[in-house]
Amino acid sequence: MKLKTQKNNLKKVQKHTEKLLHKNNKPIAKTNGIFKRYKNPVLTCDHTPIHWRYDLNPKTNPFGLERVGINAVFNAGAIKWNNKYVLCARVEGNDRKSFFAIAESPNGIDNFRFWDKPCVIPQISGNPDTNVYDMRLTLHEDGWIYGIFCTERKDPNAPATDTSSAIANAGIVRTKDLINWERLPDLISNTGQQRNVVLHPEFVNGKYALYTRPQDGFIDIGNGGGIGFGYVNSMEKPVVENEIIINNKIYHTVYELKNGQGPAPIKTSKGWLHIAHGVRNTAAGLRYVLYMFMTDLNDLTKVTHQPAGYFMAPTYKETLGDVSNVLFTSGWIKDEDGTVFIYYASSDTRMHVAVSSVELLVDYVTNSPEDTFTSAGSVQTIINLIDKNKGLY
Repeated sequence: MKLKTQKNNLKKVQKHTEKLLHKNNKPIAKTNGIFKRYKNPVLTCDHTPIHWRYDLNPKTNPFGLERVGINAVFNAGAIKWNNKYVLCARVEGNDRKSFFAIAESPNGIDNFRFWDKPCVIPQISGNPDTNVYDMRLTLHEDGWIYGIFCTERKDPNAPATDTSSAIANAGIVRTKDLINWERLPDLISNTGQQRNVVLHPEFVNGKYALYTRPQDGFIDIGNGGGIGFGYVNSMEKPVVENEIIINNKIYHTVYELKNGQGPAPIKTSKGWLHIAHGVRNTAAGLRYVLYMFMTDLNDLTKVTHQPAGYFMAPTYKETLGDVSNVLFTSGWIKDEDGTVFIYYASSDTRMHVAVSSVELLVDYVTNSPEDTFTSAGSVQTIINLIDKNKGLY
């Protein structure tokens, strides 16, 4: 009876998982012309392999019960690898610990399947990570694929009764195959704790360039914040130098409380395309959206264009999840034909994809009105467009 129970339970789980993995994804009809959202999430907790979650031996799991629960799959780095669309996802267990796992798709929009095992990230001797998350992948011109992620450890200066204070920093790994990861020292910065650190894909004057997000505390930005930029002479000794803020927080905008670089920027003939997250506070809590800007091809610290407001905000269904009202991206892929796959997470729960192109994104960033930072200015922007459209409607 027990054996039959296990087989029945596991058969149902396997059937559900396989149906999910083979489900075709279709674009949503509604679009603003800039990007197309796709209907189904591309990765969820139910996409994780059954052998990660269930003991398949009927002797040790006679009732077919789940042994290791997976809570969410989100905030994935992305890369085109061996002609496959590859995501390095943040997988969070029911125990609240996050880890990284690779999933790949043949077309970038559906049929994502996790590799056999999660990523094994080496630990720093004497200072192990308590939690790791939000890896950005960059194929650098030096030939390595670098992964920079947030490493979290308990604050050693916190009182013994404080079991929540933590310190965030940028952990660094590199690989040639996305299987074997070499751990490098954590980033050293003089500007406080670090999150959302991203490696620029090219050398700049012979140095590695990093986008950073300094902050005073683990949660509170304090006097820090903004998207920073600095240089590192060697990734084996990653000390960021000459760090400056290139994209700051601004009052009464979608990025007034916090902002951070998404994945590494995409190079175009007009400049470097950036996608970032912006955070503002509301009566219902924090709201995370995505916005875009462009920096100069030769001066990476110079923002040349930045449309007003958000590029993408959560839809109603996307507002629901573990941490509500959040969109976050740490990965996108540009194909050779200029198609851009934007991978974003909603409410710290699941991964989605939206598809655009370099041509469309450059047009959006360079030709959309910039923020005037006042209501009167916003009205004038609309009036300018109305006047321009006279005789056309």
